[in-house]
Amino acid sequence: MSTETQSANALGKAIPVFRVNSVNAAIDYYTGILGFHLDWGNGGFFASVSRDKSTIFLSEGDQGHPGTWVWIGVNDAAALEAEFRAKGARIRHPPTNYPWAYEMQVEDLDGNVLRFGSDTLKEEPYGEWLDMDGRLWPPSGTETR
Repeated sequence: MSTETQSANALGKAIPVFRVNSVNAAIDYYTGILGFHLDWGNGGFFASVSRDKSTIFLSEGDQGHPGTWVWIGVNDAAALEAEFRAKGARIRHPPTNYPWAYEMQVEDLDGNVLRFGSDTLKEEPYGEWLDMDGRLWPPSGTETR
């Protein structure tokens, strides 16, 4: 655990575990398309990938449930979308303004969803949300900030 911990009951960094059908295919997607790096893993059943401060564990056929979601804060969601599109990432929902962030949804090969969000766009309307079933619905309020 990090030496930055101030007390015995302080929490460390959370690392989501994504259930995948093939660790090797998931490693290829995360490293080749999403710009993550392979931290460790034998390519057989469990691996760790990371990019900057974000780490994700990949578990082949075990641990977790298909279609898990994770939220990751970023500096610029629009710039990240351009990077991902150029590499062929599965953009599930483009960057959209919400009260909590300017956010996009990216899907991996197994239907796990990574929500990347940067600061909300001031004075811009909020957009529609894409739910877990792929349905669009409006936010509870359409006011601008």
